[in-house]
Amino acid sequence: MKIYAARHGQTQWNVENIVCGRSDIPLTAEGEKQARALAEKAVEYQLDIIIASPMIRAQQTAQAVADRCGIPVLTDERLIEQSFGMFEGASRADEIYQQHKRKYFHKHGGGESMMQLAQRVYNALDDIIDTHRGKNVLLVCHAGVCRVIRSYFVDMENEEMITYSPDNRSIVGYEVNE
Repeated sequence: MKIYAARHGQTQWNVENIVCGRSDIPLTAEGEKQARALAEKAVEYQLDIIIASPMIRAQQTAQAVADRCGIPVLTDERLIEQSFGMFEGASRADEIYQQHKRKYFHKHGGGESMMQLAQRVYNALDDIIDTHRGKNVLLVCHAGVCRVIRSYFVDMENEEMITYSPDNRSIVGYEVNE
């Protein structure tokens, strides 16, 4: 079994280096182009199923892959991006935001802690592996969720956990030992 984690295509807030979090931002024209490119690449992986975050940017990306590969898209609420609370819509370069990112147990002023994000994503991965054993599964989600997915399969140092951010339309595969 293989699990592939893909980050959605570009949004306007990605262009502007703004924290998207739970703000439901659609893809830009470039993001739609990236989603189609991801779909072309995904054909190589002989996917059986796509599971996506409910957010529009992930759904648009997942649908491009589904249309190209002829497979269904399921939605899993647990793949939604981390809520960044008071930092939603803030600049990613903001010094206070950068400090808060290093606080794994902090809820970012009404948001969700990294530990809460990890709990729900790990639970989702356990269920997906159990339910879709032996299949190739594409998860279409967000940078924060991709970061946690990586930590599920690969040991990561704290600094890597803070800085790892896959590019829009990136796809990374992980082998599941069955």
